Amino acid sequence: MKALSLFSGGLDSILAVKLIEEQGVDVMGIFFESSFFSSEKAGQSAYYIGLPLQVIDITDRFLPIVLSPRHGYGKGLNPCIDCHKLMFKIAGEMLKDEGANFIISGEVLGQRPMSQNLKSLSLISHNSGLKDLILRPLSAKRLPETLPEKKGWVMREKLLGLSGRSRKPQIELAKKLGIKEYPAPAGGCLLTDVVFSRRLRDLMLCDPNFSRRDIELLKWGRHFRINEAGKIIVGRDQRENEMMTSLIESGDTVLTVESFPGPTVLVTGELSPGEIELVASITVSYSDAEIEQSVVVQLKRDSKCWKVLARGKEKNNFHQLMI
Repeated sequence: MKALSLFSGGLDSILAVKLIEEQGVDVMGIFFESSFFSSEKAGQSAYYIGLPLQVIDITDRFLPIVLSPRHGYGKGLNPCIDCHKLMFKIAGEMLKDEGANFIISGEVLGQRPMSQNLKSLSLISHNSGLKDLILRPLSAKRLPETLPEKKGWVMREKLLGLSGRSRKPQIELAKKLGIKEYPAPAGGCLLTDVVFSRRLRDLMLCDPNFSRRDIELLKWGRHFRINEAGKIIVGRDQRENEMMTSLIESGDTVLTVESFPGPTVLVTGELSPGEIELVASITVSYSDAEIEQSVVVQLKRDSKCWKVLARGKEKNNFHQLMI
């Protein structure tokens, strides 16, 4: 008997795997990665508990859902119900090839108001096409009996009936099972982040044909909108400067201050002469140069390189442009 586990790497998903493994079922973890959530935590946790893990990039199938989710967004741009439905659907498509019989997840009834209430869990199970092949071991006793329970593949009495947002029962169970290492609770999905969601909403509005590179840029620096097609991204430290540099594409303009430590500034889109002056001033303002000091700024665009003289200003002069 084999189960596929939607494995986030958090304590709940670790415990779900352990509860099923204790019943003699082989478990393989699956992490669905995209531009909005990384597999790093899942990989670490899977290694710790000895779980085979397969990481699958679902960005191409997920992006249309982000743009227009059937069941709406959470507090940010997180389409949680539609996202879970997609992940279970893909896992269902894998059952035969992986020789697996059912799917488990670490979801806890009532833990998240949007995607883990009784109605949402039932909706996700039904609309994913899997119906009663989805078993949620941590809350099974509070949910309708699933096929693995009916068939005797797992014993319902050995599953749990957790509900609500308290993590005390999970922490106690982890102690009993000898699980000492697990990540602190955190969503991990950038779509729940207020600042990232604001930037993504701006990108969706100004450039509906955005690329994966555009999404990656949303993760770094300070963002300023100067026109419908043009955006300024100002690096905040050396690491961000390096990451932004690695994402430069043809047509981008890159600005740096010559004589002082300062940011890498990346501009997407065309710039008018007045906008070049504005961007150069922003570049100086976020460098170590003194306010109102005239500084040489270097600009590069593809094979073209030129210099302009610009003065720094108080940063609050640009706050109205910040995304």
